[in-house]
Amino acid sequence: MMNPPVKSALLCAAMILSGVWCATEFPAAAHAQEPATPATTPAEAEAKTADQAAQGTPAATPDDHAHAAGHEGEHDAAHAAHSNMGLELPLVSVLPFVLLLLCIAIFPLVSPHWWEHNTNKGIIVALLSVPLAAYLVYAFGTAGVHEIAEKLHEYVSFMILLAALYVISGGIYIKGSLNGTPLANTMLLLIGALLASFIGTTGASVLLIRPLLRANRTRKQVAHIVVFFIFIVSNCAGLLTPLGDPPLFMGFLKGVPFEWTLIHLWPHWLLVNIMLLVIFNIWDQVVFAKEEKERAGSQLEAVMKHEPLGVEGGLNLLFLLGVVATIYASGNFAFFGQKPWPIGVAEGMMAGLAIAGYLTTSKQNRLNNKFTFGPIIEVAVLFIGIFITMAPALQILNAWGRPIGGREIMGVKFAMSETWQFFWVTGILSSVLDNAPTYMTIAATACGLNGVEVVGPIYLKTFLEKGGPDAVRLLAAISCGAVFMGANTYIGNGPNFMVKAIAEENQVRMPSFFGYMLYSGAVLIPIFIIVTLVFFRT
Repeated sequence: MMNPPVKSALLCAAMILSGVWCATEFPAAAHAQEPATPATTPAEAEAKTADQAAQGTPAATPDDHAHAAGHEGEHDAAHAAHSNMGLELPLVSVLPFVLLLLCIAIFPLVSPHWWEHNTNKGIIVALLSVPLAAYLVYAFGTAGVHEIAEKLHEYVSFMILLAALYVISGGIYIKGSLNGTPLANTMLLLIGALLASFIGTTGASVLLIRPLLRANRTRKQVAHIVVFFIFIVSNCAGLLTPLGDPPLFMGFLKGVPFEWTLIHLWPHWLLVNIMLLVIFNIWDQVVFAKEEKERAGSQLEAVMKHEPLGVEGGLNLLFLLGVVATIYASGNFAFFGQKPWPIGVAEGMMAGLAIAGYLTTSKQNRLNNKFTFGPIIEVAVLFIGIFITMAPALQILNAWGRPIGGREIMGVKFAMSETWQFFWVTGILSSVLDNAPTYMTIAATACGLNGVEVVGPIYLKTFLEKGGPDAVRLLAAISCGAVFMGANTYIGNGPNFMVKAIAEENQVRMPSFFGYMLYSGAVLIPIFIIVTLVFFRT
């Protein structure tokens, strides 16, 4: 029989092919619903011909004018249909998105054994996303095809980046261990905080969680160390580049400049992570001192016994730098005169780096890291559904936020306008839903406030340019809310559950879902209130 990872991968491919089939099957029916487009008038044609003659350009024939007018009309009609999509979509079209996110949040708690199989996740994804994709194409024609094609392109770019970081970092094995003292633990979290923005919160978590656990294997109370690791390395530290956390990469795909997060968000990153490191150090000192009194023998001597540190698979560090360079170059430089880069160039480079890293890495490194493709297949299966089903939500919220010509939702007009509102709404939703679609959804609403349509590959760049300083503050609030508050629960960000599972494999008794929320409520919420007062008060 075919093993589950292969079946899941084939199911994921089948869903992509289903979307492509829908995109080619229904346009003819939808074109019949598209409005007629105005043709070029004789006066306009004569004026254009005169201009061409003056510039030495051969005059266009009547057939040329008719052909060009037809193409322009088709383009205008498709753009108009796409612009109106958010106004015309029924609210029920958001239901598949809501149901999928609820499944992701609830099934791991109520039926973990059933949910752990990626095939079952794929069934849920297919049931919710494929009919919705078919509906969008059938109801909106070319605009629906464009919307689905755009979401599939975003999905492929997103997954190739995550997979490249996951595969390459999985080949780097840090052998040995540090001392399990409060100071050494704090330093390791600081290293993780610096790495997370450049190799991703997932990559940094995979790389550092096992050395941290080995350093503290003689200690009795370790759960709080892992919890703070999730707070810092798996979430709050990934704010400085688009590589750091999935929401920021989604923003980069939609036109946010690569360096924007570093330029505008470093004060937020510094404040939050310094506070977390200080609180952790004090907390760990208290716990360590208590263990010293309660347990026989010297705990300090026990934790000071450590294995020499070393790094195997160091070539993968160059591949990681290659991924960073590819992402940066794709947003800042032309590719043989083309900017943005043609579809598939950056993705092909990152895939090549991942393959090179996998083939040149010793199998023993991956065995030592307990590397498997299971987690990344899980992300691939779930996120193709998320990308497709969130399309109506993005369009509706964008239309809801438009100050002129927008829509009402259940008779309610959009009321958010302050940066602190965007910070907390994004954060609260990111705590219980996945933070990447939450970021895109709230960003679409902010675009609507500034009259920017969520169309094309760079609409967030247009939003920042058109909105000026107010747009910068709004996007900063949304970015911080998504990245920081993904740490509030185990389900807020992908690495959270992964780190929990690795800790439990190493005999660490981790807090329950709600027990973890007691930690985040006591530590994170006061910090986020301070962030609000310092950065997002007005």
